[in-house]
Amino acid sequence: MAIKRRSVLAGGAVLWIGAPAIVRAQTSANTIVSHGFATHGDLKYSADAKNLEYVNPGAPKGGSVRLAGRGSFDSLNPFILKGTPAGAVGLIYESLMVGTNDEAATSYGLLAETIEYPKDRSWVVFTLRREARWHDGKPVTADDVVFSFDILKSKGAPQYAAYWQDVAKAERLDERVVKFVFRGGENNELPLIIGQLTVLPKHWWATRDFEKTSLEIPLGSGAYRIDSFEAGRYIAAKRVEDHWGRDLWLNRGRNNFDTMRYDYYRDETVAFEAFKAGEIDYREEYTSRNWAVGYDIPPVKSGAIQRATLKHQSTLPMQGLGFNLRRELFKDRRVREAFVHLVDFEWFNKTLSYGLLTRINSYFFNSELAATGLPSKEELEVLEPLRSQIPEEVFAKEFKLPVTDASGNNREGARRAIALLKDAGWEIRDGKMTNKTTGQPFSFELLLGEPRLERFALPFKQWAEKVGIEVRLRTVDPAQYRKRMDDFDFEMTIELFSQSLSPGNEQREFWGSEAARTKGSRNTIGISDPAIDKLIELVVAAPDRNSLIMRTRALDRVLLWHYYLVPQYYSTEFWIAYWNKFGRPEKLAKYQPRGISFWWIDTEKEKVLRNTGSGKQ
Repeated sequence: MAIKRRSVLAGGAVLWIGAPAIVRAQTSANTIVSHGFATHGDLKYSADAKNLEYVNPGAPKGGSVRLAGRGSFDSLNPFILKGTPAGAVGLIYESLMVGTNDEAATSYGLLAETIEYPKDRSWVVFTLRREARWHDGKPVTADDVVFSFDILKSKGAPQYAAYWQDVAKAERLDERVVKFVFRGGENNELPLIIGQLTVLPKHWWATRDFEKTSLEIPLGSGAYRIDSFEAGRYIAAKRVEDHWGRDLWLNRGRNNFDTMRYDYYRDETVAFEAFKAGEIDYREEYTSRNWAVGYDIPPVKSGAIQRATLKHQSTLPMQGLGFNLRRELFKDRRVREAFVHLVDFEWFNKTLSYGLLTRINSYFFNSELAATGLPSKEELEVLEPLRSQIPEEVFAKEFKLPVTDASGNNREGARRAIALLKDAGWEIRDGKMTNKTTGQPFSFELLLGEPRLERFALPFKQWAEKVGIEVRLRTVDPAQYRKRMDDFDFEMTIELFSQSLSPGNEQREFWGSEAARTKGSRNTIGISDPAIDKLIELVVAAPDRNSLIMRTRALDRVLLWHYYLVPQYYSTEFWIAYWNKFGRPEKLAKYQPRGISFWWIDTEKEKVLRNTGSGKQ
């Protein structure tokens, strides 16, 4: 796009983008200039919005919060596969745009003041905010944006190149103006996708090796900077008093704590004990047994610890036992289905989880994107061209997980599993499931990254043993687990795939053939299927919200009927617990009500905790 010294937008308004006065024109009626971007539909917040609806814009600043990290860390570079990065380092960075918690597939300019794109969305131009600054006082520039895109795509973790594969190039148009050009094809979400780009300081990285792990504190532009750390022990971030975006409408009521500290604990059990002892201020609970009986302690009874159950309307992750299809053992769909029948979820939920859990039956669980019943007319239009390449059940049956009587004696499930395995070439010999041809016993390792996952893995091992299958449990530390998963060095593991309300490019990273061949990708399962690749591209190219829903449901059905995972469970509520020192906004965000990024320290409540000796303040 041409850059002119002075030009006029339609309607006579002038868009100022730099000094000396450089302005850029809306070149045609097909060009849109806005403060935000919605993939489908309209923006909720106007250009003159004062704050997000789910914050307290007058929240006081000050105080500190202590959170728990898991495992360890040995790097402050979160953009590469090497090393284990500290979670808090993400607080120092900012992106071109940022999403909200009460809209789907919508983002607003953060570092970017305006977003310009044509109606065919073949490119996007971001004009950076004049006031945007790095922590060393230097301005954030278009050169920084281009550098960030190029370095992350060429030298960052593999998911960056996969996620941005439809972005052909980034080019500097002016000191504060950068343009991204997209490849041919249909992907209406690309302006939003590239808007998620984390911007890095080119001048800081000029003298450093991007591909090496490092414990040097990096330079950022965000509301926090790293203040102190001890590798593997703790990391603390301090609020930047003169942060350039302090008064930006998106930030009002946010970033309220002076200090955010993450103390690292070996595993979830130790972290829970630290919370109860007052060493940690806030906790999100993921274990139903803990939520049911683990909080029967004096601080809860006295009110020093508060608990809350948060309703929401967001998608929930698909969590389940994931097979590695790169292993010959799991390539047969009948083998994978057999394990679905072995699981006695009803007994597990009643006996070990206090009835608090819900079985997951979709990769887009708890949303309108989830497939239900038989395919609709619109879904069939998507699926019919692929009929010969996908399971026939997709067209004729509703996907349903088996239900037991919760007695703990799942005879029907065992019978069904044995029958499926027999059809796949296995039989029981001397009490062991054995390959009819090779004589190989059915034996594999179930790799775990956290001890708390053994709570389900141990019953699963017993269920498998009832039909002669040996499951060897192995729990490793988080760093080793990550390394093995990056290398696809596992047979089975407990996996989790989080989805947004607007699926797009990330589906390639989850289920695409190219990702299956790329170490470090999220396609840990190893799915490499032309029909699924086609469905992914249809999702990416969805022209409107209704098409996106129908295409996503079609993809969901095919993934389910391939039995790539043995679905586990999730809670349809978020469980949180915290020491009673915080203030919270009255209104919760529709899709993501958890987290403390909008909370603040209530000094009166904190004083009460100190005076009563509750917690270690």
